Amino acid sequence: MKISVALCTHNGAAYVAQQVESILAQTLQPSQIVLSDDASTDSTVAIVRELVERHPHIAFTVFENNPALRVTKNFEQAMLASTGDLVALSDQDDVWHPERLATIAALFEQRPEVLLVHSDASLVDGEGAPLGTGLFESLEIADSELEAIDDGRTLDVLLRRNVVTGATTVVRRELVATAAPFPESWVHDEWLAAIAAATGRTAVIRAQLVDYRQHGANQIGARRLSALEKARKLGVPREERNRGLVARASDLVQQLEALDVTAEVLQKARAKLAHERARYALPAFRLARVASTVRALARGDYNRYSRGTLDAVRDLVQPAR
Repeated sequence: MKISVALCTHNGAAYVAQQVESILAQTLQPSQIVLSDDASTDSTVAIVRELVERHPHIAFTVFENNPALRVTKNFEQAMLASTGDLVALSDQDDVWHPERLATIAALFEQRPEVLLVHSDASLVDGEGAPLGTGLFESLEIADSELEAIDDGRTLDVLLRRNVVTGATTVVRRELVATAAPFPESWVHDEWLAAIAAATGRTAVIRAQLVDYRQHGANQIGARRLSALEKARKLGVPREERNRGLVARASDLVQQLEALDVTAEVLQKARAKLAHERARYALPAFRLARVASTVRALARGDYNRYSRGTLDAVRDLVQPAR
């Protein structure tokens, strides 16, 4: 299977050489690298060019975006330009373990129904030193969620919350066409996972195949929040977040209505949208939210379409604006 790497960058000169070197050192090398750079003002593009052009057998495509497309559309551009059977997503500041592509490609070969594969990762600091924890542990991904993915129930997991991190993800190229255009309301990895789960199967590898760098300037990181930080989030106004959840659910329903998905899948997506609309419509006065929130919790809506009691409590205590 031919593999393209969709590498998206923005002012990544500090770390991008290590990432590209780890891509070029794969035991199964990619056939193509697509660099989509978002208005870098440093030497990011030059560094990548100098490294990749030492390997003329690897096709190299470069986009230099000005103005910047931002993360979701940047990845969409890179992935749509990819020509491999598989497309591996790549951030600019991680390090791939040498067997990463070979391990994932073997799974795709064995399971033709799988559209997306993601894995665990080792969290490292800005200097590459291990932080002593993995991505799944940091995101508090439960064994039951991983088992649901194994059983083909990924959509049920994703309707509650995202568990797929783009830096660990590889997809079949046909998924990109199915998922495009990527809506602005979603991050690219979450959107690809949702469409893959709705139209086919996904798979998870529990091995840590990437050193996922946490350096304080990550666009999307994986730091585990403390209990105090979680409590403080309950004091953040709910308006913007809940409006965004409605937009995301609406965009998913719209996309699935245009695709060949089962009635069960479409019903779940529509039920998720109804749940998020009901949450968004909760009154500003906290005590007036209690009855409808408790009813939704009793029906199981919060367990099916949100993070259970945690989100029910959030809806009861967060200020409206």
